[in-house]
Amino acid sequence: MAATTEQPPIAIDNVEASNYGEEPDSAYGEEVGSYTTSLASNVTDYKVENNRRYHAYKEGSYVLPNDEKESDRLDIMHKLIEVTLHGKLYLAPLPSDPQRILDIGTGTGIWAMEMGDKFPKAEILGNDLSPIQPRWVPPNVRFEIDDVEEQWTYHQKFDFIHSRIIGYGIKDWPKLLRQCFENTKPGGMVECIENDLKVTSPDGSLKSDMALYKFNREFLKASVESGMEPSPGPLLEDLMKKAGFEDVTATKFVWPVGTWPADKHLKEIGAWNYLQIQEGLEAFWYALFTRQLGYSQQEVDVLCAKVRAELKNPKLHAMFYLYVVYGKKPESK
Repeated sequence: MAATTEQPPIAIDNVEASNYGEEPDSAYGEEVGSYTTSLASNVTDYKVENNRRYHAYKEGSYVLPNDEKESDRLDIMHKLIEVTLHGKLYLAPLPSDPQRILDIGTGTGIWAMEMGDKFPKAEILGNDLSPIQPRWVPPNVRFEIDDVEEQWTYHQKFDFIHSRIIGYGIKDWPKLLRQCFENTKPGGMVECIENDLKVTSPDGSLKSDMALYKFNREFLKASVESGMEPSPGPLLEDLMKKAGFEDVTATKFVWPVGTWPADKHLKEIGAWNYLQIQEGLEAFWYALFTRQLGYSQQEVDVLCAKVRAELKNPKLHAMFYLYVVYGKKPESK
């Protein structure tokens, strides 16, 4: 059974030991290694390019920076999604007591930490290419450096696997979703939250001669040429079904850019979206435009300035879409 909906978002005295179960994912020494790996030079010897810092582990596989400015934007993005989902951390119908939860591409780790607070008896694992997560986290939350496009080696399956806005770093979505399926318990859920990054307008106010239109399209083209799908959101429903999930549900949300909508909730979403875009233009475009399209840093700076100026015009009603897609692994699998 499949359902697709489209809707606006109206859419240290006592030290406690961790409970890893009788069959932990890895030996204790390996877990220690997962923490100390973050100190290894191949993880922290970051590359600085165009005055922005990028990940060292699997260098080049993720096109956005990992510096403090980008971490701040990621936290804004978390707030944006929270507002979109009316304060919810997820939409999938989870059981009241999930035991193991995986957050793919955890970024700053904020979602994983909030889930750790929400489900204090669950083991929450977040992975990422960059060790930018805080050291002090809920006792049931841990982070590791990993590339989710490599073969997964978990020995215990998860009740819930979650990802959000990781499209910038995924080149093989079918493989990723197959691995999610294989590592989910029967009856467990997988939820992916991704965009369709093609910027449009409902009234034609976004013109083809505008900088936002031109450079959005160039970004999409450069992304595809680099082997990355920039707009996985609309594809996820079909990809989940092909991976074997059932009861796949896809919900499509409007993401305005700015406070131009009349609807109060869309206006709030638009405010947060406007903020994260204004903060993130260089992050979005520096790597792809200089590496893939031959732009100089100065040229990218000029186009960012043009786009920022356009976005300040309340008559420009720019928007794009967010997709929240979840599915269940059949009980018999």
